[in-house]
Amino acid sequence: MGNPVIKFDHVKKHFVKRQGLFGKSALKAVDNVSFEIQQGEILAVVGESGCGKSTMAKMLCKVYDPTEGSIYVNGTDISSYKKNKDVAKFRKEVQMIFQDPFGSLNPAHKASYIVGRAVELHYPELSKAEVKARVVELFETVGLTPAADFMEKHPNQLSGGQRQRIVIARALAVKPSILVADEPTSMLDVSIGIDIMNLMIDLQKKEGLTYMYITHNLASARYMADRMVVMYAGNCVEQGATDEIIAQPLHPYTILLLSSTPEPFREEKIEIYASENLPDLTGEMNQCPFAERCPKATDRCRREKPEDYRVGGRLVKCFLYEHAATAEEVGIDVSIYNKVK
Repeated sequence: MGNPVIKFDHVKKHFVKRQGLFGKSALKAVDNVSFEIQQGEILAVVGESGCGKSTMAKMLCKVYDPTEGSIYVNGTDISSYKKNKDVAKFRKEVQMIFQDPFGSLNPAHKASYIVGRAVELHYPELSKAEVKARVVELFETVGLTPAADFMEKHPNQLSGGQRQRIVIARALAVKPSILVADEPTSMLDVSIGIDIMNLMIDLQKKEGLTYMYITHNLASARYMADRMVVMYAGNCVEQGATDEIIAQPLHPYTILLLSSTPEPFREEKIEIYASENLPDLTGEMNQCPFAERCPKATDRCRREKPEDYRVGGRLVKCFLYEHAATAEEVGIDVSIYNKVK
């Protein structure tokens, strides 16, 4: 597929957790994850809360450093960026769209200042008139038109959707090539969320942007993404083309996610165990992390951790696919995902 713009190479992130006065353990938020994102691609990272999605986003934005492994952006390991000038240059390449449009904007400042400040910091050679012109351009780009109606307003005078457009305008202010969107529509009404997703898709087409799109919502991932990475307990359990995963999920956890998503054409619900026995992320993971919730789990699943197996164009971390090519071959019925004509 060519040289990837973003590459996670066996990335781990462990957080030290104190236990009493002297004890400590490591919370394994991300555990040996590898995937790539190509230029101009939208990759969705999906999974339930606590699976490691946001931790991965923060590592890509250099909020956290990996405990092990490497993250490459345009072929460079981002851990090599140590000096302020190197980090500032990196910030021009990668920007983040935050989940909370209410908490990610300073209520003390006007919208024009919030966006203009990013321009001033990264392009100090611009005059005040040029900065203002750039801010007007950004407001128009994200659909806040006419710009004059919004520039002098404070965040509390704007709706949730308008605030999220300001967040996007601020991210675009430095002309990035990569946007990391962490649940950007989860706090918005459905119709407003669709407007924001359409805006992001339009920007991707016009600007050639590359997205890492974090979500727990399979419907929005289906709408937005070219490819999908499914996360569970810090592990990437399935990855491949979004349409293929939605049409025929392979990993039992992916099936669980899809079975919980409303589907008007589905006449029955896929049955799968939803045990409360979640894996302990502080200990050694010597088994499949999904074993205690999986109806297809075997003794091997409870004593070994599976590797990635290639099934067509996909990777699936499940022993079921060590020698199988389809879900039907391992006894998983996914026929109800076919729409009734």
